[in-house]
Amino acid sequence: MSMVNRFSWIEGDAILRRCASNITSALTLLARPARLDDRHSWRRTPRDFAIAAAATIVVFLILMMLIDAAAIRGIKRFPIWVVSAFDDITDYGKSGWFLWPLGLLFVGLSALPPVLTPMSQRVLAAVMVRIGFLFTAIAVPSLFVTIVKRLIGRARPLVGGSLDPFLFVPFTWRVEYASMPSGHATTAFAALVAFGTLWPRTRTIFLIYALLIAISRVAVTAHYPTDVLAGALVGIAGAVLVRRYFAQRRLGFSIGPDGVVHQSPGPSLRRMKAVARELLAP
Repeated sequence: MSMVNRFSWIEGDAILRRCASNITSALTLLARPARLDDRHSWRRTPRDFAIAAAATIVVFLILMMLIDAAAIRGIKRFPIWVVSAFDDITDYGKSGWFLWPLGLLFVGLSALPPVLTPMSQRVLAAVMVRIGFLFTAIAVPSLFVTIVKRLIGRARPLVGGSLDPFLFVPFTWRVEYASMPSGHATTAFAALVAFGTLWPRTRTIFLIYALLIAISRVAVTAHYPTDVLAGALVGIAGAVLVRRYFAQRRLGFSIGPDGVVHQSPGPSLRRMKAVARELLAP
């Protein structure tokens, strides 16, 4: 082995070790116990959850009877160009559009050499916490829905040759019986909450994005409206729960005396530019 190849191998091994070490440290921080007292806990009894679950099921059953079949029939009256446009839009609701860039960015930052000043290291850590939050807030609800929708086993519109919103085959791991909740809607609304939490000015853009994805799933007859509504609720609730989980561990967020989650001050654009210059310096 030549000296150049040997040096490259050693350098590559060092990068992998550094990356693995930093990711392990991040996961350790994420898994640590919550740092808050009883004043900040959610005081809900099993009875409260049972009532909320029963009420939700009743509302969804009513909506399934009233709007699901009617909405799919109405789609047939849409102009072809409208359906075609939504068919192009709907693929942008896949979680990979967010998870791959965020995951690769997190891994790339984890592999940076430890040559930064203490201030720059703190700035970099704050950036990584926020990237980690975005990734987790989208990934957790998406993973939950991927499993639950196959346990529920609701048939997609027109599966079986008829329009039956109450066609269920539970525990069927087949894509045609994985209609509720909508995974695309879950991703879109989780992204709305996650990005909107960190950058409130982006909420309008992400709301438009989430609504377009939700409508597109019905327009291409991949889901009933209640599938999309269920996905939106799971995406919102999942991202909110992830935000609170991070806040309980003082990772980018904190919980005030009133129990409300607040975002911790993040690094300024000026400091991030300074870190970038430090990293690019010869």
